[in-house]
Amino acid sequence: MTIGSRRKQTMVHGLLLLSAVTLAGCAGMGKKSVTKLPVPDAYADLVDARGADRGRIDVFKEGSGLRIELVARGFAAGTYGMHVHTTGQCDGPKFTTAGPHWNPTGAQHGRENPMGAHHGDLPNLVVEPDTIGRATLHLVGTRLTGDGAVLDADGAAFMIHAGPDDMKTDPSGNSGDRIACGVIMTAPAG
Repeated sequence: MTIGSRRKQTMVHGLLLLSAVTLAGCAGMGKKSVTKLPVPDAYADLVDARGADRGRIDVFKEGSGLRIELVARGFAAGTYGMHVHTTGQCDGPKFTTAGPHWNPTGAQHGRENPMGAHHGDLPNLVVEPDTIGRATLHLVGTRLTGDGAVLDADGAAFMIHAGPDDMKTDPSGNSGDRIACGVIMTAPAG
């Protein structure tokens, strides 16, 4: 064997060893980078009057109540009222089958109303230009199921309205038409 062929053989072995080490490292990285997302306790797929996908909410039970994670798609830049409604129905085009805001205590509407607020009153959704609407909402002191809970015998719906909620006008905050709705359903055990 000549010196040139020994160098060539050594280089080939070195490249093979380097390739094996690189592949082993990549295989280990794949296992470490997998993150399992938490499974929601409930969810709602949001649709508009035509039935087009407008986003989703995921509902998680927490010690203080419920946390809602919202992703809203296809909305122009602007401010939109959001509420939990009393009935788990979203029949278009106006979504009136969802009933009024969820209000188990008989309060008036609005987070700024001294006589309010409904349990279903939520902050406004603000969508910036060229973005997807996102929000994290908290329903403190609220249960998902059981007595006085969101998901009672006739369920509940999540609603997005055409305009901002003024946070004080009873019964709906002057938030305008109902433009996206989703029936809140318990998530399958995963």
